[in-house]
Amino acid sequence: MRIHTSHFEPMHVPEVSLFTHLFPDVDPFPGDTPAFIDADTGRTVTRQQLREGSMQLGWSMRNNLVKLGGVPLKKGDTVMIFSPNSIAYPIALHGSIAAGLRVTLANSSYTPPELAHQYHDSTAKVIFVHPALLDTVMAMYKHIKVGIKEAKKRIIVMDFGLEEKAPKGLMKMTQLFGKGQLVQEERFDGEHSNETVLLCYSSGTTGKPKGVESTHKNMTAVLRIITPVLSAEHGKDRTLAVLPFYHIYGAVDLLQYPIQQGVPVIVMSKFDPEAFCQNIEKHQITFGLIVPPILVVLTRHPAAEKYNLKSLRLLVSGAAPLGGPLVSAVQSRLRSFGNDTAIVQGYGLTETSPTAHFVPVHDAERKVGYIGKLLANLEARLVVNDGERDAEEGEAGELWLRGPTVMKGYLNNPAATKASITEDGWFKTGDVAIVDKEGYYMIVDRQKELIKYKGFQVPPAELESVLLTHPEIADAGVVGVESVTEATELPRAYVVHAKGLPTNSEKDAFSKHVQEWIGSRVAKHKFLRGGVIIIDAIPKSAAGKILRRELRERAKKEPVVEEGYAFKAKL
Repeated sequence: MRIHTSHFEPMHVPEVSLFTHLFPDVDPFPGDTPAFIDADTGRTVTRQQLREGSMQLGWSMRNNLVKLGGVPLKKGDTVMIFSPNSIAYPIALHGSIAAGLRVTLANSSYTPPELAHQYHDSTAKVIFVHPALLDTVMAMYKHIKVGIKEAKKRIIVMDFGLEEKAPKGLMKMTQLFGKGQLVQEERFDGEHSNETVLLCYSSGTTGKPKGVESTHKNMTAVLRIITPVLSAEHGKDRTLAVLPFYHIYGAVDLLQYPIQQGVPVIVMSKFDPEAFCQNIEKHQITFGLIVPPILVVLTRHPAAEKYNLKSLRLLVSGAAPLGGPLVSAVQSRLRSFGNDTAIVQGYGLTETSPTAHFVPVHDAERKVGYIGKLLANLEARLVVNDGERDAEEGEAGELWLRGPTVMKGYLNNPAATKASITEDGWFKTGDVAIVDKEGYYMIVDRQKELIKYKGFQVPPAELESVLLTHPEIADAGVVGVESVTEATELPRAYVVHAKGLPTNSEKDAFSKHVQEWIGSRVAKHKFLRGGVIIIDAIPKSAAGKILRRELRERAKKEPVVEEGYAFKAKL
């Protein structure tokens, strides 16, 4: 066995609650330091307000919901947050954690059936929901045949920080403040730190999304090991939150890490190129956590030269592969405006909490295209043929990871857990990598079939199952096709028409119809932006498994026409 270890010094990982780690009894930073600032309104939550608000919310979650017409909650129960980014989000999250609850974070663009799957699978008892998404939640409850009266017991409207009033007849987040306060957060010391705290959802390689059980120790471990490489400092740094909080990347690096470092977070509800650049200037943002499509915007959007971005010392890209040409294009443009911004890449998965590799800033240009060095406390293997042997020096192999950030497992799915984590603790990432003599890793291929659209996971099997509900589709296969202009993969469907279509004009019309049809049935990041191609038969193995490699090879020979999906620079 050829085990690669980290070049970084091992670090102590405290076995405590995530809340205990982030909010020690004596705050090392001044209580009036801004923690989260609404980019649109300027409304600010200070560190003291964040802690006190979380402790008050936590008390109500455990002691006051029934009085307000809600359902009782006990330690270990699960609550869901369904909302775009807002300054209410961190209080809902950390208040729930202080109360000893598990929290599952739902994609704010989910349709009612998609939300229903996560709600049911996670066994969530209560949903924190942004007012704008109430209709989706009510439709979800209707979908799972829960009546309005019962649904109202399980909904908490996130009205905190909003000017508009929440609908009447529903529990409001602001009602949970000022009724009482936890004397101490629920403790998870020692072995109890291995209990689940977060349930983000990952699609794996097949089927519907699975709940990833991230423990208190997983979270404290990743917060410790990213500190030396990200090196944000209180009093010097400010970051801009455009990544969605519900994604593990945003949940850790925007809702947790800045609290640990005393760094203010400027919160944007969604990504908009003009507002992004304007906020960098307005708030003197020093580092940003991004995905490659945002870098695409910086290469072409006029806002990049309209605003002064010189405060920006670092951009950290993750969630999807970042190519050298895109980095060069961004740096060339920024430098033409007098900017000296380093751009680095990190690597991780929901199952690794997430960050496992990182390119140190001093090697930002020398190691463009690499995912970086293995972080402290972690081990890696490059494995050939699913454990047959370990890769020789310079040879590519599937990246396996082991260490304190590897998830506990997939919720209520022992088969999937067993398939992903070996008995001796190695997590199989599904990504094929090489490592150079300096310990820098590069992803060269992906064994997984997942499509990565702008950092979001799109499981082909899920889209195929939706397509097969169309009365005129006899069979379907979905793969990702690369869009160079958008620096991302686009989902493309190959479908077999039930009766056959003799002319090209009929095929074109049906393709456009299917793109529009699926748009009302899946979240936006799952739209078939790579097109719909009508073919005679889906290639399959003797066992009936779709041969996606054949579809991908076919796709390489076909143009990527994004007609009807003009780039709008939104995540």
